[in-house]
Amino acid sequence: MMSPAQMLCAMLLTITSTSAQAGPCTAKIAQLEATARNSATIAADQPTGRQAVAAQLGHQPTPASVARAQKHAQARFDRILARARILDAQGDAAGCARAVGRANLILNTP
Repeated sequence: MMSPAQMLCAMLLTITSTSAQAGPCTAKIAQLEATARNSATIAADQPTGRQAVAAQLGHQPTPASVARAQKHAQARFDRILARARILDAQGDAAGCARAVGRANLILNTP
């Protein structure tokens, strides 16, 4: 059994090694994930896609087309976020920042 001092040392080593492995935009990705989780209940804050030509012509979307568009936007967001995680793990700060920027555009966040 470990003494309290040994447990404290083990926890500090774990925390230190975890933060040492963090990539250049790990914090930005975590913030983006939190924003996405928090906005999941607010329809206006969910991932969005491009406006269709039909919408510009005044045609109203059907519930099925809205659901399809939301599903497509969510899948695109998930792919971009996965790419950001990969670039972050590789230490590619510029590539990760671009991917996070694209994900922010989909979520309509600054």
